[in-house]
Amino acid sequence: MASVLAAVAAELTAMVAADHGAASQANSDDPAEQLAWRRLTAQHADRLSEIMDAHGWPSAELVGEDAARAAWLIAQHADRQIDVQRRALRLMEQAVAGGTASPRDLAFLRDRMLVNEGQKQIYGTQIAGVKDGSPIPWPCEDPERMDERREEVGIPPFAEYVARFPPA
Repeated sequence: MASVLAAVAAELTAMVAADHGAASQANSDDPAEQLAWRRLTAQHADRLSEIMDAHGWPSAELVGEDAARAAWLIAQHADRQIDVQRRALRLMEQAVAGGTASPRDLAFLRDRMLVNEGQKQIYGTQIAGVKDGSPIPWPCEDPERMDERREEVGIPPFAEYVARFPPA
């Protein structure tokens, strides 16, 4: 089993390396590059789904810190496979409750899934665009409490978070 999990860990980290290498295609002006990005993220989401079938959520205890983070990023980028995001979210919720996954990562995935479903996000982690040079979040539930909720899961205040974005 250990060798199987080591192979899964290696596969997850290789997938996220490919993801990082192709990320610029996501917002490319070239439709072919956008399509290549969509195909890559769909392939990765399909494989993550198979991994979740076999092992549950690939937590750091199961596959190591880097591979667990890779699994989260793959789920985060599964925007066209909301069923995979929902399932990853449920499994991550259980892992967070058991102390084997990051509440911060769970918050980002929850917001991403909510935005993909057309609902208001909770933590303000998903950026809708830039207005007057400042990043603005997608609509957020109870925005006056957003920074309080962010603090609860280890995310910096919104103003500090968006200050890290490059100017438009």
